[in-house]
Amino acid sequence: MPSCWEKSGWGDNDFAFTTTTDAHSGTKAMKVALTRRVSGDRKALITESASCAPAVTTGKQYDLGLWYKTTTPDAAITLFRHDTTAGWQYWTDLKTLDMQGSWTQASVRTPEVPAGTDRITWGVSVYGTGSATTDDYTMDKVADTLPPPTCTGTADQCANGKWDVLPTQNPVRSMHSVVLKNGKVLLIAGSGNSEENFNAGTFTSAVYNPATGSYKVIPTPKDMFCAGHVQLADGRVLVMSGNKAFPVAGGHGYEGYKDSYIFDPDTETYSKTNDLNDGHWYPSATELGNGDIISFGGLREDSSGSVTAERWSAAQQAWLPLWQVNQTWSFWGLYPSMILMQDGRLFYSGSHVFGNGTPGTGSAIYDYDANTTTAIAGLQNKDQRDQSASVLLPPAQDQKVLTIGGGNIDSNPDANRLTDLIDLKAANPSYVAGPQIPQGTVDLGNGPVAETGNQGKMYVSAVLLPDGKVLETGGGLHNRANPVFEASIFDPDTSTFDPVAADPQARGYHSSAFLLPDGRVMATGDNPGNGTWNHNVSIYTPPYLLKGTRPTITSVIDNEWVYGDTQRITVDRPIAKAELIRPAAVTHSSDPNQRYVDLPLSVDGNNVDLNVTSNPNLAPPGWYMLFAVDANGVPSVAKWVHLQGPSALAAETSSAHVHSFADSLEGKVTEPGKKKTSQKVSTTISGCDRHYGTINVCVPTAFPDGVKKTTASRCAWLRKNDYGRLKINGKDDPLGLDPNKDQLACGKADLKRR
Repeated sequence: MPSCWEKSGWGDNDFAFTTTTDAHSGTKAMKVALTRRVSGDRKALITESASCAPAVTTGKQYDLGLWYKTTTPDAAITLFRHDTTAGWQYWTDLKTLDMQGSWTQASVRTPEVPAGTDRITWGVSVYGTGSATTDDYTMDKVADTLPPPTCTGTADQCANGKWDVLPTQNPVRSMHSVVLKNGKVLLIAGSGNSEENFNAGTFTSAVYNPATGSYKVIPTPKDMFCAGHVQLADGRVLVMSGNKAFPVAGGHGYEGYKDSYIFDPDTETYSKTNDLNDGHWYPSATELGNGDIISFGGLREDSSGSVTAERWSAAQQAWLPLWQVNQTWSFWGLYPSMILMQDGRLFYSGSHVFGNGTPGTGSAIYDYDANTTTAIAGLQNKDQRDQSASVLLPPAQDQKVLTIGGGNIDSNPDANRLTDLIDLKAANPSYVAGPQIPQGTVDLGNGPVAETGNQGKMYVSAVLLPDGKVLETGGGLHNRANPVFEASIFDPDTSTFDPVAADPQARGYHSSAFLLPDGRVMATGDNPGNGTWNHNVSIYTPPYLLKGTRPTITSVIDNEWVYGDTQRITVDRPIAKAELIRPAAVTHSSDPNQRYVDLPLSVDGNNVDLNVTSNPNLAPPGWYMLFAVDANGVPSVAKWVHLQGPSALAAETSSAHVHSFADSLEGKVTEPGKKKTSQKVSTTISGCDRHYGTINVCVPTAFPDGVKKTTASRCAWLRKNDYGRLKINGKDDPLGLDPNKDQLACGKADLKRR
């Protein structure tokens, strides 16, 4: 090898490193060839040493260039970085190289150098049969071009952002929010957790238009309350299951039906698909790299837990029959957070809805093809992560997941401040404790007071922002009670939270927050235990929108994009980065498909070539928001682009470039269990005692700590939280709220008796 160059690579392949006289300049060039490949790659890299690898400065960017020839479409510029604490590690693939028979120049700009990085190295990796010959490598530091930002609001707003409550209320009791490919927002209510609406067959959705602030109420064919939903590759929305029946005191619990529907953003109508194999009230929904959808968990038609995995076929546009879907016959819970990894496996983060986590460590990696589940260690207090939030941190190429907060509606302790981080690029990944979320104020029934001790929040919303950070907002301290007013922004580069302005509206159970194409964040809903609903809508303007003029994407040459392609845009001034952000499909703190995919840049004045990942598992097919962001972190308004599925890949492409991560798992490996029909689930799974009040009222089965087990103490808590008069359903009174047995809870006579 030439001085300061080394051989590198991994996997099962036959390869050769040679020097050749067929050079771009001088007399020698490097050639890397694969003659057989099952997995992995081979690459020539600048030697990973202080004497060879070039030094870099944190926060700066560098233009990397080289000349190349290739006989394979499977070649990419691959970048590594030296972390002063963790040592050398893979950073990202910057650019897929087109096949070229003559010498061709390639250039690409690195992302901003992360904190703790002092050196980088790079080279061309070959991950398909064929060869790449390279010569004349260059590296140039990108000059600083932007003046300091100019604050356009008050000093507090520029530091913390601002919230505005919109003058027009959301007309429906929506608990599902889906940002559509046209920038509008589908808000699904179904019955809206209202017994009256359910009995009347009144099921609603609405489409919100951020451009006009208007709503259009949409006829909805069935009770999609607590369904699953996900955007398909063509931008339509797949909605699966929903509420077949509300619980009955002393009888069955919630029931999930088998029906499935598709919402078309163009016509704003629903149409029915074929049925699921089982009922799934509160199912997961994750898109795979080939456009298929996989779904787990939820409640069946008989109120028991569904152990049936479901798979939607993108090719057949239908749910596959049971015998065509791999089954573990295990109950994954309700809205289990299943995040697609870069190699096609699924990471179950431990975030879920209602009660305890799954048995074992509470987190796992599921390999669909092998049909095995491997336990992942480290998740703190796994049985108090009910309605926590989990997100794949920006950029998706880093394969890091953050889990935030949570509680437990069964035992109803104070919700916590815990966060956990995991790097799925590690050979044997495990969670490590992250920084605790900041504390805010909590309304315990007499107005907001400062949180104390370890008080945190459940019902957390987490939103990926265009500047590469994460907004966490909303939440409550207890089961459908005691809203917490706090928001902060998490910086993945520094693993720190920065407190920002809090939403003035309560955002607990059935709330959601999500990114709009203009870079603002919209928050809706709140459904406390007394059955009321908050129809007010809040809009958050992050600090980056108060830093002066925004960059503008003046043109996108083509909005139909192909994996491994280079797409050109023009901008009105220099930008530091560009990314694709998958539009939200969120409910109950859960949006496992949310992701931010970095687009490495090749810059020529105002013309910017964006290098699209060749790996569909990093960016599953569909419509994405394209943002351009300047060096001050100020984003453009998004343009919509359509990333096509694997069929768009060149026919000769052997596979996407997938590094060998999470390949030495040491957790307990579980094979599929014995076939069974369901998992028994308590009728109080939602944490509500149905012996009291109407169906949309939730009297907790366990009261918060500090509430004594007496009629007076429990009734005082209910009164403080505005429950009003509660009828007794049936003859049972398990919480002792009706000592005089007049079928009314917490009456004056009841309080005299206890």
